[in-house]
Amino acid sequence: MSVPAPTEATRWRCSLCGNLTRFDVTRTTRAKEFVHFDLSGESRVDEREVLEDTIESVRCRWCNASDSVQLVPRPDAEDTGETSG
Repeated sequence: MSVPAPTEATRWRCSLCGNLTRFDVTRTTRAKEFVHFDLSGESRVDEREVLEDTIESVRCRWCNASDSVQLVPRPDAEDTGETSG
């Protein structure tokens, strides 16, 4: 089961300890990359397109809870003009 990602109007919060800033996130990402190799064989990614990104789990870094992380509104979410419903 995937965990919803924060949006411009929401953020993660641990309901157990109140943490808003530190989380361990386990995710699976499928991406298409343009890799550029120089003549010595060193590589770098010049372009990256994320095809799929799934957040598998979010664990609170402070209290180690994984079942207490939830999405809550950001304090400035009212200013974005988004409505709930």
